[in-house]
Amino acid sequence: MVMMDDNSVFLDTNILVYASVPESPLHLVAINAIQTYEQAGTQLWISRQVLREYLATLTRPQLYTEPIPILTVIAEIHFFQNRFQVAEDGFQATERLLTLMEEITIGGKQVHDANIVATM
Repeated sequence: MVMMDDNSVFLDTNILVYASVPESPLHLVAINAIQTYEQAGTQLWISRQVLREYLATLTRPQLYTEPIPILTVIAEIHFFQNRFQVAEDGFQATERLLTLMEEITIGGKQVHDANIVATM
């Protein structure tokens, strides 16, 4: 989770995965964090990239669970789109990502996280 401003928090993929999988060692921590922010009236944000990463993560085996059936994961994606604000990662986000990459040494898997920063 990343604070965007005083009333907005960005949820990363791992928070959604932990909250969705009861077998996850951080399941209750993630659930409690989301509920605490919601009860405080904090806007919770995700991005299209987070939704794609969630699909990729839960449709392959994890240390603590087998792949989740695709129809279940799709239903969860629809639920997230209704529950959270969804940031689009279109042209402007890509341009910001490229600017970040010119300013900061970023490469490999870091590009995914940098794209989330650019989208925020």
